[in-house]
Amino acid sequence: MSTLPSLPVRPSRLERPEWLKVRLNTTGEYEEVRGMMRRLSLVTVCEEARCPNIHECWARERTATFMLLGDVCTRHCGFCAVGKGRPGDLDPGEPERVAEAAAELGLSHAVVTSVNRDDLADGGAAHFAETIRAIRRRVQGCTVEVLIPDFCGGADALETVLAETPEILNHNTETVPRLYRRVRPEARYDRSLEVISRADAWRRRTGAAMKTKSGVMVGLGETFDELIETLRDLRAAGCDIATLGQYLQPHAKRLPVEKYYSPAEFDRLREEGEAMGFFRVEAGPLVRSSYHARRALEPQVRLA
Repeated sequence: MSTLPSLPVRPSRLERPEWLKVRLNTTGEYEEVRGMMRRLSLVTVCEEARCPNIHECWARERTATFMLLGDVCTRHCGFCAVGKGRPGDLDPGEPERVAEAAAELGLSHAVVTSVNRDDLADGGAAHFAETIRAIRRRVQGCTVEVLIPDFCGGADALETVLAETPEILNHNTETVPRLYRRVRPEARYDRSLEVISRADAWRRRTGAAMKTKSGVMVGLGETFDELIETLRDLRAAGCDIATLGQYLQPHAKRLPVEKYYSPAEFDRLREEGEAMGFFRVEAGPLVRSSYHARRALEPQVRLA
């Protein structure tokens, strides 16, 4: 009896390359920041999203990305480690505690994000606005970057945040349009672009000195050409700053890594983005939307 030749079995998990192996740094500075977060009952995306840069940011940079509105998200994105389900009530004291943490850390640039709260009429926009006001009351001269959800496309909710004139308005596109159904099943690519274009139109109308920003993960099955087209779409929508970083599977129940991009490929993505006229493009294996975020306010040095 003849037998069919066996097919090669694709490994369930790609081996992480050397340039993505991060050395942990559990110094006293890291534990100090961690203790402060617990003392103030604050949530950070650094912990919830299992960011690989947490030890560098907390120990060396003395910064963190604050996550508002609890630690339970109403959406079910295929890449995210944040808990899913029914969120709890809003915490009215949270904005002041975020401001207190920003003061204790001595921040000159604060980054604030949130889970998606589709259960709220404004998606949490008023909570974002109050947090911006609280930080500015407490920390003179501190610039503020908000990484917001799409607020289900609500124009009034977006205006609530924009009215506080954050220095950077960030909304992540996350992936290319073809992969949205798998990666972001409850989001829409055109709606994410609309957040950027509405923010761009608002600042043009008001003269606000605000920059727009968006981030994309790579390694989820997209092609290089699709990434370039997504960058073009973002630039056309009025996006100033783009971040591109390697997707890392946070645990076995999340989407697998389809490809690890090399540093040279990230260099090419950055060069292609710069040629489109972005104010700044950050591209690298460990780049995240809030990684070295303060640098996004500085023009990128372009070598001849």
